[in-house]
Amino acid sequence: MPSRPARYAVIGNPIAHSRSPEIHALFAAQTGEAIEYGRLLAPPDGFVAAVDAFRADGGAGLNVTLPFKPEAFALARRHTPRALAAGAVNTLAFDGDDVLGDNTDGPGLVADIERRIGMALGGARVLLLGAGGAARGVVLPLLEAGVERLALANRTGSRALALRDELAARLGPAHAARLSAGDLGSAGAGFDLVINATAAGLSDAAPALPSEAWRGPRLAIDMVYGARPTAFMRAALEAGCPRVEDGLGMLVGQAAESFALWRGRRPDAAPVLAELRARLAAAA
Repeated sequence: MPSRPARYAVIGNPIAHSRSPEIHALFAAQTGEAIEYGRLLAPPDGFVAAVDAFRADGGAGLNVTLPFKPEAFALARRHTPRALAAGAVNTLAFDGDDVLGDNTDGPGLVADIERRIGMALGGARVLLLGAGGAARGVVLPLLEAGVERLALANRTGSRALALRDELAARLGPAHAARLSAGDLGSAGAGFDLVINATAAGLSDAAPALPSEAWRGPRLAIDMVYGARPTAFMRAALEAGCPRVEDGLGMLVGQAAESFALWRGRRPDAAPVLAELRARLAAAA
């Protein structure tokens, strides 16, 4: 009998909306890797049991989405440096009793900015909006890409300050020296790139930034994606930012990182992103 393809899935709650099965099916077709990839709905209090059942049935790895990234971090027996820095895991790889936890969000974002969009992050000044899991997952990769300054801004400034202090303690003085934090209203001028890592776009809203924050940025990215520009993207354009992007490129980029971790082969994200964009437009 032919061997069963390696099994992977994305786990979360809710999960029916996830594009991950489409993305990984396209990666598998591109690379010739024989995999199965599905969606796994876990009860809010049943993450560990769902993972254990998946592993017992031969599962080789999982992508993890809301609200389980902190639980995935606790479940992993080993962590990559970027997962340790984030304190959250979005990718699990199983090998016997070993469970490796990784966080591919930041590398996916950096790859999208530098490879597809063509903006060099070395020496850039970046304003990162938000202080939740999405923000913490991209801080170390942005710093490792060589940004000159990374400012965290959140509606509640104390949360941004707490995140800065937590990350500074984990990352060491060289990285900490380039981190700053405050509330949204304190975001001043002088940034090259603004990244929205808040969940405001899910309700078609945008973080309220002072006008001076838009003096200088060449690019604005919203981690939320859709068939139409998000509220943040529209606000950036109205404020004079010359280029805006949504988070679809980051989504495909982080999936490519997961696929490479599992299969040892890095797929080409560009044609998969183009196909996914076309599907979103067709469904709009």
